[in-house]
Amino acid sequence: MVFLFQMGIGISLNLFLFLFYSRTVTASRKFSPSDLILIHLAFSNAVILLSFGLSETLSYWGLRNFLSDVGCKILMYVYRVGRGLSICSTCLLSVFQAVTISPGTTRWARIKARLARGVVLSCLLSWGLSLLVDLDALFNITGPRNSSVARMMLDLKYCSKLSDSAETTLLIAVVFSLRDLFFVGLMSLASGYMVFVLHRHHRQVRHLHGSGRSSGEMPEVQAAKRVVALVTLYVLLYGRQSVMLSVILNRKEKSPLLTNSHLVFSITFSSMSPLLMIHGDRRMRTFWKRESAVSHVDSAVEFQGSRLPAQRENS
Repeated sequence: MVFLFQMGIGISLNLFLFLFYSRTVTASRKFSPSDLILIHLAFSNAVILLSFGLSETLSYWGLRNFLSDVGCKILMYVYRVGRGLSICSTCLLSVFQAVTISPGTTRWARIKARLARGVVLSCLLSWGLSLLVDLDALFNITGPRNSSVARMMLDLKYCSKLSDSAETTLLIAVVFSLRDLFFVGLMSLASGYMVFVLHRHHRQVRHLHGSGRSSGEMPEVQAAKRVVALVTLYVLLYGRQSVMLSVILNRKEKSPLLTNSHLVFSITFSSMSPLLMIHGDRRMRTFWKRESAVSHVDSAVEFQGSRLPAQRENS
């Protein structure tokens, strides 16, 4: 049930964020390049939940063999590409925000200008990297087989991973690990730098203004804190997933509890990260206030409209 709750909340929130930031970008001539990254991140999270989550839901309700070989290849390839896009987008967002809050020197100003122009290119490169690295899913994933064939993602009932040679399996594992470790390391460094800048900025503001204006009121600071929280969540979940996967693979007997918890935590970032993005964006509060005001006005107009015929009849 926890898995189904996560999936329902995650899909709804990610689709909302995708539409919200897409509208922000298309409706405004001046928008932050980080909005494009957030669109990318929300889209990748939705892809993960729709591909992996829906399949797990159907399997949870007892459906078996509902995917053919081609269906399994496409499904798992889409899931892996979505996962690759998610880690690339999170890393790009952390690097962009770290550069944004950096000191306003001439060197940093040139870097900021180049990075802002290169956001679209970076997103396209992340697509190319993910589509290329995860190509093995189109060759090694197939429909369910008997117990002599290794199961995909430890214990999926609807797809299997064909047994490869030890050399091929090791090569694929090394490529995946190097990609993940590179982006996790880069986003960790960027987040550490942001924490340092925020701490220094907080001390300067407190020294100059005392107990006056809080540094948390600045949009750049709020955005940086939001990104640091996102990266922290991703790194913690990535570390947990790596340790849990190692424990499960090295156990002689399968543990349903460990396997189920691994599957639940595998989509936690995709389902929970939208809450951090919504909480840390001032425009969300403005949006909900405006929508509430419009709804209140519409209700008042409808109420007044319903009273007019009654007043005319009484007169």
